[in-house]
Amino acid sequence: MMKMRENRVKRKLERGEAVTMLMGEHNSPEMIDYLGQYGFDSIFIEGEHGPVDFAQVGNLSRACDLWGMTSIVRVNSNSPGIIYRTFDLGAQGIMVPHVNTAAEARAVVDASKFGPIGHRGAASGRQSYGVDNYIQAANRETLVTVLIEDIVAIENLEEIVTVDHIDVFYVAPGDLAQSMGLTGQTSHPDVQAAVDRAINTIVQSGKIAGALVNDATLDSYLSKGVKFVGIPWAPWLGSGAASFLKKLS
Repeated sequence: MMKMRENRVKRKLERGEAVTMLMGEHNSPEMIDYLGQYGFDSIFIEGEHGPVDFAQVGNLSRACDLWGMTSIVRVNSNSPGIIYRTFDLGAQGIMVPHVNTAAEARAVVDASKFGPIGHRGAASGRQSYGVDNYIQAANRETLVTVLIEDIVAIENLEEIVTVDHIDVFYVAPGDLAQSMGLTGQTSHPDVQAAVDRAINTIVQSGKIAGALVNDATLDSYLSKGVKFVGIPWAPWLGSGAASFLKKLS
């Protein structure tokens, strides 16, 4: 019998290693297959703001599987059917937006894990093919990430981080700034202070903190204890294109 595919992100986090998630809204199997050669641990699949729908999750996650990358789908709501259907279609991980209370965090876990941990819908799906102990394997291998992206979530964070079976608490600055009345001002000192406060709470609790980084901020976030870093690839393309075109002007 086959074994369920190992989740690279979960294994590296268990070993205390830093993990990379390559981010971009232009998801296609061909693009993911191309990006796989560069060695990132996981690919962000945008199912909240982007065009990705359920019919595409199978092929997008399959392209990640080809390179041993963890497929992480950001779903558009904390809804049981959406969460477990995403897993059924082959995603190895989910990212759930706007988790603001411990009760909401427990709901994510309940939808993501089979019993006795939770009440994920009793079906199999693409990652189960040939696996005889799929339920136990799925509970072990599925990655659960929640987004801390509202100031109310930070106020409730000490309670939220007590919820078990959440692999990553990812602090997102965009919606956080908006929730603080500072829309679009992710670099505002108050927003950055809130992000740092959230990361410190997560790290001090012994849980895994995630953050959005770029080349300039990576070292700073790693020094704060962040182990899961999301990095958009579009700015690299933009800077390379600008540099090339400048040489022609």
